[in-house]
Amino acid sequence: MKEWYSKSKEEILSELNTNLNSGLTKNEVDLRLEKYGSNDLREEDKKSFFSKIVAQFSDFLILILIGAAIISFAVGESKDAIVIIAIVMVNAFLGIYQEGRAEKALDALKKMSSPNAKVIRDGTTEVAPASSLVPGDIVVLDAGDIIPADLRLVESSNLKIEEASLTGESVPVEKDSNVFFEEEVSLGDRKNMAYMSTAVTYGRGKGVVVGTGHDTEIGNIATMIQSFEDEVTPLQKQLNQLGKVLGITTIIICIAVFGIGLIQNREVLEMFMVAISLAVAAIPEGLPAIVTIVLAIGMNRMVKRNAIVKKLLAVETLGSTTVICSDKTGTLTQNEMTVVKVFTDGKIIDVTGGGYEPVGEFKIEGNTINVEDIGDFQTLLSISALANDANLEKTSDGYKVIGDPTEGALITLAGKGNINKQSINKEFPRIEEIPFDSDRKMMTTFHKDYIPNKVVSFTKGAPDIIINRCTRISMDGKILDFDDTLKKEVLKVNSIFSKKALRVLAFAYKEYNNLPNNISTDSNEVDMTFIGLVGMIDPARPEAKDAIAKCKEAGIKTIMITGDYKETAFAIAKELGMAESIDQAMMGEELNKISDEELREVVKNIKVYARVSPEHKVRIVSALKANGEITAMTGDGVNDALALKRADIGVSMGITGTDVAKNTAELILTDDNFASIVSAVEEGRIIYSNIKKFVFFLLSCNIGEIFLVFTSILLNLPVPLLAIQLLWLNLVTDSFPALALGVEKGDPDIMDTPPRNPNEPILTKNMLLGILLQSLAVGVAALLAYRWGLTTYADSIDKARTIAFTSLITAELLRAYSSRSQKYTLFKIGFFTNSTLVYGTLFSFILLLGVLYIPFMQPIFHTFALGIKDWAAILEYAFIPLIIGEISKLFIKK
Repeated sequence: MKEWYSKSKEEILSELNTNLNSGLTKNEVDLRLEKYGSNDLREEDKKSFFSKIVAQFSDFLILILIGAAIISFAVGESKDAIVIIAIVMVNAFLGIYQEGRAEKALDALKKMSSPNAKVIRDGTTEVAPASSLVPGDIVVLDAGDIIPADLRLVESSNLKIEEASLTGESVPVEKDSNVFFEEEVSLGDRKNMAYMSTAVTYGRGKGVVVGTGHDTEIGNIATMIQSFEDEVTPLQKQLNQLGKVLGITTIIICIAVFGIGLIQNREVLEMFMVAISLAVAAIPEGLPAIVTIVLAIGMNRMVKRNAIVKKLLAVETLGSTTVICSDKTGTLTQNEMTVVKVFTDGKIIDVTGGGYEPVGEFKIEGNTINVEDIGDFQTLLSISALANDANLEKTSDGYKVIGDPTEGALITLAGKGNINKQSINKEFPRIEEIPFDSDRKMMTTFHKDYIPNKVVSFTKGAPDIIINRCTRISMDGKILDFDDTLKKEVLKVNSIFSKKALRVLAFAYKEYNNLPNNISTDSNEVDMTFIGLVGMIDPARPEAKDAIAKCKEAGIKTIMITGDYKETAFAIAKELGMAESIDQAMMGEELNKISDEELREVVKNIKVYARVSPEHKVRIVSALKANGEITAMTGDGVNDALALKRADIGVSMGITGTDVAKNTAELILTDDNFASIVSAVEEGRIIYSNIKKFVFFLLSCNIGEIFLVFTSILLNLPVPLLAIQLLWLNLVTDSFPALALGVEKGDPDIMDTPPRNPNEPILTKNMLLGILLQSLAVGVAALLAYRWGLTTYADSIDKARTIAFTSLITAELLRAYSSRSQKYTLFKIGFFTNSTLVYGTLFSFILLLGVLYIPFMQPIFHTFALGIKDWAAILEYAFIPLIIGEISKLFIKK
């Protein structure tokens, strides 16, 4: 992309072969449309439904199950094969349904583009579709217009453009077509450029089109969004790794058992089916479906906490987040300029209230004051409303500004002093004006009878300029000479305000007997009476400070990445507790001078990045990820979209967020509240903890089943369980308790610990020891029950298997309660505090009874009806794993 801002107007017009007054000819426009294409954003090819299906079947566990189903069909066990295939299909379609990508970022980018533009062609100004613009077109700009393409400005008159959605700057940018830059400058400082999708808030201008479609800044963002591949989440990595380990282990055990059986001279087909049974026992085929369902439940719970999750696995990713990179404007701040300080009559006045709602108080050293109590405070408020071109509008969502946000803040200030802009303008209408000019940095309006029988001019503007143009000052109800001593005092206050990153304006007035005949800045904006200063800022969200403190407690680092100025960004970061020293702040232009390797070291200490471009944001997020951080990026503007896509999880604001940000992000905050991120992190941690609980539960159960089958073979006993019984046990009986474990409330200290290491496997050392202990307890209990069954029912292998089958299910249902926490006992968390688990285990037990006592189910599952003597023996063995599990927690906690 050419650096058009570094070229003069003459060079631009010559290079693009266009004329400022007549523009391009229609024929030339047609030729350039063929060469450059329409001013639209091209979409990438979307994944087909078939490719999504294939992706669902690429999991290692799923492939092993499909292989087991094919083999079952081949040996005549069609019932087993049908059940396995049904499981696989349900899981695949559930995954496709829940994780439909919803990648609408490009559509949203198109919506932000202007549908029409005022363009000069063949010497005539006409309204043309924005899509028809080509490089070289001359575009006319007025207040309220959406910029239709990237423009190099060639004319400007008091032109201001709102670029917050692209650069993150909180106030409109003053543009000047006469400047050009010989050196590289950041996006937010290119005062001679206007970019597609931004909005003109003030003044007028002309620009020559220098970029259309994907050759614009917003098009560059769209291209980069498309170039990012979806990355595997920590949970996906761990489940994939777990699946491979289980799969390889399963194959080894199956081969070993098959070999042992042949050595024991058992029938080849029988041993083959035993190997298949072991494969079914080892693989938790319900695990993918349960993970999906639990994540979906977590999605619904997050909605109640003001967070909408668009992608299932993002739920867990947020819970493992180690760094939150936050945009400033609209995310940590309210994106509403607010006057917080006033200096008048020699006194500094604090102003309460936030945003554009005209509600607040005036205080001096904590004591509330009345406007009438302070010298010319009333006059300062009147100037705020009269020397003002904006309007404040009340909507169902609150108050919004029509015009410049700075002037909106002044209307709000006046409203807090009970001065209504519409009313005071009717009472003292504007009879003449000297409009704001970026060179003068002042604005003056003339009004009659504000001072009885007088005409008065009210001026607001840059403090240093207005102070130098004032010869008097209103102080203690008197008009005094504005000597050097008083000017130094006022400049000192101005400096204090500026160091707090406040945007400062000065106010002055001048009296006339009649309206001057020749109004000019040289004669009317001099010899004025100084009234005071106001300091305003886009204030921090009150709840953001508490949220950042909670992040620190949870071991999560917070970083501000903004397009705003360094001093402003640091002031907000310091107020929020994100940064302590200005050394922790860095400018975007400094990032251009360091390599990616150097940046990896820099990001370990820097807390604030200011005046950054979209590419800078991506580099920062990439460096953090390269350091092993799990990174969340929050934002609401188009400028945030690239980083939202690149981060492990993108978090968009739901109210102020652009469609681009919402459709790129995985998580949307419905209340735009930074504090909701902390709630979402907590929910994510609970969900991951619950996933670990049911993985622990399922694996210990399944390994217990392997132990039972494998040990029986080694002891030369008949196979204790059939494949159909194992499938029923794993899919149905285990699923409901596992799902119930997925809705646990979480341990009370869930947010008092640092984020888990993203490289930490889902099966930690302690968890593996627990699985080994529990699986041995389950396997031994079931083996003892099976031996009792073989002894008691020596004439019927089906009856002995029924004893083993029932004992195993009952033991697993009981130990589900012990799996609710790995360190807190049931006495601590309560036996029945998870009502879902109570209902889930009860339902599973009813299903077990159905298999045992419904006549037509018995031949399918090779079971028989148990008597009281059988149940007495089964319960004796079934309680063993629960008791061992609870006792082991006492040692784990120590």
